[in-house]
Amino acid sequence: MGIAKVAIVGRPNVGKSSIFNWLIGEKISIVDSVAGVTRDRVTALLPLDDDLPAPAEEPAEPAEPGADDAPPEEPLPSRYVELIDTGGIGIVDKDDLSEDVEAQIKIALESADMILFVTDARTGIAPLDEIIAEKLRSLSIPILLAVNKSDDEKQEKNAEEFRVFGWDMIKISAKQKIGRVRLMEEFERLIPPEAFEDRGESTETPTMKIAIVGRRNVGKSTFVNTLAHEERVIASSVPGTTRDSIDVRLEWDGQTIVVIDTPGFMRGKSIGSDLDFYALTRAKRSIRRADVVLMFFDASQRISKMDKQLVNLIEDHMRPVIFVVNKWDLMASHMPTSRWGDYLRETFGQCWHVPIAFITGMTGQNADRLLKHARVLQRQYRMRIPTGRLNKLVAAAMDYNPPPLFYHRKPKIYYAVQADVAPPTIILFCNMPDAFAANYRRFLLSVLRDELPIGEVPIRLVFRKREEKDTKDEIDSKRKS
Repeated sequence: MGIAKVAIVGRPNVGKSSIFNWLIGEKISIVDSVAGVTRDRVTALLPLDDDLPAPAEEPAEPAEPGADDAPPEEPLPSRYVELIDTGGIGIVDKDDLSEDVEAQIKIALESADMILFVTDARTGIAPLDEIIAEKLRSLSIPILLAVNKSDDEKQEKNAEEFRVFGWDMIKISAKQKIGRVRLMEEFERLIPPEAFEDRGESTETPTMKIAIVGRRNVGKSTFVNTLAHEERVIASSVPGTTRDSIDVRLEWDGQTIVVIDTPGFMRGKSIGSDLDFYALTRAKRSIRRADVVLMFFDASQRISKMDKQLVNLIEDHMRPVIFVVNKWDLMASHMPTSRWGDYLRETFGQCWHVPIAFITGMTGQNADRLLKHARVLQRQYRMRIPTGRLNKLVAAAMDYNPPPLFYHRKPKIYYAVQADVAPPTIILFCNMPDAFAANYRRFLLSVLRDELPIGEVPIRLVFRKREEKDTKDEIDSKRKS
């Protein structure tokens, strides 16, 4: 089955993003009273069939001869709607990005199989509503007029004036969660059946989610557009152009992946508005959702305090990360990659295991190699190591470098097990967890990184006291010393 596209359009502040989040069931788009919050096309998949009431059962008819031999009917696959949240039509963007926002809206309209035209029952018909309606009349696709904020009887009466537009109308309230079932029924009725024909879009769960993070203006959105082979998000030199975290589904190397473009990070004291706060919150959420994080640096700029704070944030969430030095075309002629690599290693000494990539996001140079390396990290992140191999490696490490005595007592590790993946979590059962100082823990961690095929991802080491009734000993009793 294919994916039908429904574009949500309307003037600023009628509640398009609220409706989008309400239907999807997640706070994906930023909702704020400030006009013009949404700039890019924010999309999400909505299973259509799951929201419709089940048809009434009809009385069973007598079975025909031989009916028992017929193969059982397979259930029909779910149909999906891709909801597209768009910027407000007619907004005058304070950063002079109005043309870019309008271009994104135009793309949404041209690709849509149906339009959800959102208006506001509280304000009534505004001049801009009439302008938008006139523009939509030129489209040859179904249009459903949704009068939002029909929260009570008074507003429902006010909504009646919108019938002059002539389209099928529905009264809803995203805030009060009124009208969802009816709205889904209208989708079912108005979306042309051919919109669900297979057009190559995938509804499969993505095999990898990649979050692209970094401070402002390091080229994240440009890189996403290069991967998508279209102007999927607005790329501009204006700081803070991207506000939402944008999920972009791609078909790459025969698989479906999601690349998450995030707002540029800023220091806490630089957060000057609710919009900045929401953008930062969603960017952090994107890191938590990601299988792999690409930490972008600008090859022509020095590493900043914000970069350091961001790397610390990725570490705190224990996500695999690749340091990506972008805009390398600006430096390639007069600087070797080793010099920038050494600069990163010196700045982030705790991240000596993190791989480094040099790319040009605008042209896509080395992009495919970068994605392949991201997939390698994803596999490492989910890998399980045999218990026997772990125990032999820890025993050899302790023979090579025994831990120092702790209050005249000998620290012992009895056995090791991998308790979890993503990140690989290794529990070391010992006699005195406090006896293993930070530097010795780092030594064991470095041995695991060097000797196991999980050397480029975060590893969680947990030292736990062995219970008295637990007599298992796969390490200490077999050590040479």
